[in-house]
Order: sequence, then structure tokens, then C-alpha cells
Amino acid sequence: MSSRITFLLMLLFSAGIAVDANSQTREEKVLEDRRRVEAEGFWIYNNLPLAFDTAKKNGKPILVVLRCIPCEECVKLDDELVEQDEVIRPLLDEFVCARVVSTNGLDLSLFQFDTDQSFAVFFLNADKTIYGRFGTRSHRTEWFGDVSLKGLAAAMQGALKLHANYPANATVLAAKRGPKPDVASPEQYPSLKDQYTDSLNYSGNVVKSCIHCHQIGDAQRDMYRSSGKPLPESLLFPYPHPKAIGLIIDPDQRAVVKEVQADTPAAKAGLQAGDMIQSMNGQPLLSIADIQWVLHQTPASGGQITTHVVREGAAKELTLELGAGWRQADEISWRVSSWGLRRMTTGGMLLAEATAEQRQAAGVAADEMALHVKHLGQYGAHAAAKKAGVQKDDILIGFDGRTDLVREADVFRQGMWEHKPGQIVPITVSRNGKQIQLELPMQE
Repeated sequence: MSSRITFLLMLLFSAGIAVDANSQTREEKVLEDRRRVEAEGFWIYNNLPLAFDTAKKNGKPILVVLRCIPCEECVKLDDELVEQDEVIRPLLDEFVCARVVSTNGLDLSLFQFDTDQSFAVFFLNADKTIYGRFGTRSHRTEWFGDVSLKGLAAAMQGALKLHANYPANATVLAAKRGPKPDVASPEQYPSLKDQYTDSLNYSGNVVKSCIHCHQIGDAQRDMYRSSGKPLPESLLFPYPHPKAIGLIIDPDQRAVVKEVQADTPAAKAGLQAGDMIQSMNGQPLLSIADIQWVLHQTPASGGQITTHVVREGAAKELTLELGAGWRQADEISWRVSSWGLRRMTTGGMLLAEATAEQRQAAGVAADEMALHVKHLGQYGAHAAAKKAGVQKDDILIGFDGRTDLVREADVFRQGMWEHKPGQIVPITVSRNGKQIQLELPMQE
């Protein structure tokens, strides 16, 4: 069995989800998850203060898994297999392992991560120093190419080494904590505070009381949108994947370059396949998620990232130059947050790059804007495009007077940065070879 398939099994193991859970309701799955994990006694369940107290007493580092439940994609996998893994299981024993199943009450000054992920792993010291992060993806459902069980093991081994050297390395780890967040915990965001509290309601409807990871990002964007403030580029293009700068990382290792794409910032910096990236801007790296953290902290206006690598046994220092607008090369349409962006800017249209045949039928050149309306929302705010006259399978060839918006992400950017809710944007669609002019409202 491949390490990537086994990695998915590990996620299920950490969640403690019953294999025969298909017959259970979501409420029953959540309650069963809690019962099983607490009965087994290995993972500290939804109790971070206990995890930190335990680590202070036994001196171990802490491994925190943020994992929403129930995991609908994983319930058919056999979680027993991962307990037999010869690498992961003994490594888990070296940590205080905490399982967090919701973000209610989560300390956002400490736990800052890509909220479009359905899981995130943190390695920490008992004093809340962060050693590193693990977990990423660049596709809505596929993890292959981004993470693996071998990669997790490598990150865990790296965290143990950092812990063994602590506090001598405290200075280089300081930058793994981010700036003060807008609010202290998720339920304090304006769009969430009237619906949720700082804890799960196990005596009522526990599923409805849970704040999921993606809701944090949604709440951040809603706060800016409703106040009329421009959305920061770091919220529209958060935690850029290394692919955005031409860097492909080996998912089976900590931070080893698998490939460098030509004519990209990574190539211009001199990075090469096989390079072991030791640090970026002085921060030691445990995984691709740590690279994303460094990228996320780099200004949208650009900047330099000092990168130390080991190449064929020799240490080298490289400088990664990122110019203005570098974040915009990242692909964001796969993200859960894109559904909110579609409500705000495309009126519920799900847009995909048109095929060559669709372009030809629309009379659009290969380098011009041609976005296929793959899906059209039918209800509420997501039906705005439908009400404006858009039809499924239309080809969007003009938006706000622009014909150079070749990706759905480019349309998001134009709508979010150039217009406020309530404003009307002219759009052009091609349908059966005819161009049709329509008006689309921007929304909150």
C-alpha cells in the first residue's frame, strides 16, 4: 500500500472514526468519535489546556491535530492499519498528542493556519513556541502530490530534533508565530458571534454548534466586505502554495525540492531539484506547510526570502525575489472559500477555463478570456447570475470591461478589489455563437 493512501488512513486513525459509521447520523458520528477517543486514552480530546499542562510535566513536545468531524471522505478506510505503521506509531509516543475537533474558542494568536484545509498539524513546546506545521493541498479532493505518511514522519522527526535543541534555538523559532489577529477566537467574528459560543454543545445539537476551519476564513472576508474595506491580498490569496513561485516539493520528505519550473521566481533564485531547504528567512522547515507560512508572511508588494539549502552535501545561500503581485499567480478556485467569493463576485457562477472546442465555438482566441459556466447557483445569493440571465454552459468572455481575466481567480480579484456590494458589473457571455450583454450585481 502506498504511503499516500496510508496517510489518509492515519488521518482517520487520529479522528477515531468508526469504520461502520455509514449508518450513523452526523450527530451520532461526533458523539461516537468523542466516546472512542476518550475510552482509548491515547489522544487528549478537545482539551488544549490539559495538553499543555501534561507537556509541562513530562517534558515532551505537543502534537495538535486540528481535524473536523465527521470525516465523510475517510469513513470507509480501515483505521486499524495505521496502528501497525512501524514509523508513525513510535513517533506518536514521543509527543503529547491532542485531538481538536472544532475551532470554537481556539486561540487565533497561536493557531494560525490555512483555514481552507480540512486538517492541520501543529508541533509545539509546552510554552507555546511553535516548532512547525504540517498539512496542505492544492486540490479540492486530492491530496496526492502534497502530503504523505512519509512526509508526516519526517516532519515529526524534525520537530523532535528542534525540541531537543530548545531553548537554544528559541530565537529562530520566534517568527513561526504570526501578528495579532483581528479577534481572539473564531466565535468573536461579527458573522459568527450570534450563532456560536466558545465550546461545543454536547447536550444539544453538537454538529450545529461547531465552527469549522473554513468558517474562520469566511468570517475574515465577510468582516472586510461588510465594512466596505478592501480585502487584503493575503486574505484573497492566502498561504500561497509553493507551486505559485515555481517550486514543487517532494511530499515524502521535509522540504526537498522535487522540481523547479522554468522562468519562475524559484528558478531565477537558482533553486534546483534535489536541494534540501534547511531554512527560509531563518526559520527551520518541517514541511511544505512551513514554506507556505513563510510565503504567507511575505508582503503582497514583494520582498526577498533568504533561503539556505544543502546541495550535494554543500551548504548554499540563495535569495528568492518576489515582485509585486506575486501572490496572484496562486490557484485559489479549489478552495472552500471560493464558494463565498462566487457569491460575492460571480453571482453563483462556477467558472472553468474553456476547452479549445468551446473557444472555437465562441470565436475566442487561445490567449483571450473564455470561462465556461460549469455550474450555476439556483438559490438565494448564489442565484444572482441566473436571475441576471446567465445560463449553464455559457462562455464568459467579458467582465467589467475586461477581456484579459483568463482564470476564475482573476474574476474574483476584479470583483473584490474594484467593486463594493450593490454595484453593477457589465458582463458578456457567448451562447450558441452569439454575444449577450448582461448586468451582474456584486454582493456581500
